[in-house]
Amino acid sequence: MAKGFDTATRVTAEKARLFAAQGFLFVGRYLDIPSSWKALSAAEARDISAAGLYIVSLYERTANRSREGAAAGATDGRQALTHAKQVGQPEGSAIYAAVDYDAPPADYDRIEAYMRAFDAEIDGYQLGVYGSYAVCRAMYERGVTSKLMQTYAWSRGQVFPHNSIYQYENDITVNGIGIDRCESNGDAGGWRVGMAIKPAAPQLSKEVAANIIDSFLKKHWAECETERIKAEQEGRTKDAEAWKELRDWQHHLANELRAASGLQAE
Repeated sequence: MAKGFDTATRVTAEKARLFAAQGFLFVGRYLDIPSSWKALSAAEARDISAAGLYIVSLYERTANRSREGAAAGATDGRQALTHAKQVGQPEGSAIYAAVDYDAPPADYDRIEAYMRAFDAEIDGYQLGVYGSYAVCRAMYERGVTSKLMQTYAWSRGQVFPHNSIYQYENDITVNGIGIDRCESNGDAGGWRVGMAIKPAAPQLSKEVAANIIDSFLKKHWAECETERIKAEQEGRTKDAEAWKELRDWQHHLANELRAASGLQAE
């Protein structure tokens, strides 16, 4: 796993070189308006890149902004896109939108709507989601994105196996600045100024993907939903939850096929 950190503090050229010498490979920094105290600047991005560190772009307007749904997601996505271009972030890299609170399942539909609207606005960039174990799992299984940055906070000891980044320690001081320690699987969508990133071309034809989805996965989804409803009506709560998880897995698989073939997620 790659060693990294995220911080709201500006990383100077000297600090960047020091972190790199200590084995850190990436730093998470915030896209924000230039006057914001936590904003990554173009000059800072160049300094970090020159030190050999990768940058992971984070976007957070407020901790629970994502619960405001699609309209907020569209507004924030447009702002994130503007800031990404201002600091020289290359297309093909990722922007992680934050769910920085202990979001309950009742908020997941609005969070999903926020993320999909955000994603639609960051043209050329990959969507990432930052949040708890439950949030990362929900967004992954709903087919929102496979770029996930999980925080240990609110995760109750669970680690989602499909994380791109895992934030495992908060609010410590290293090299004179406050950081959160992280580790990456090496496929987090990080970037350096001037780095050329070639988006992966779809390897699966749209016709084959659609055929698999329509002839198998949608049918299996409907069967699972029928069994879920039946179990609920009969008071078999655990069985109903198991059928729901299996049903949602069909939806996730369908969106993975859509992503692999260039079809739009649903």
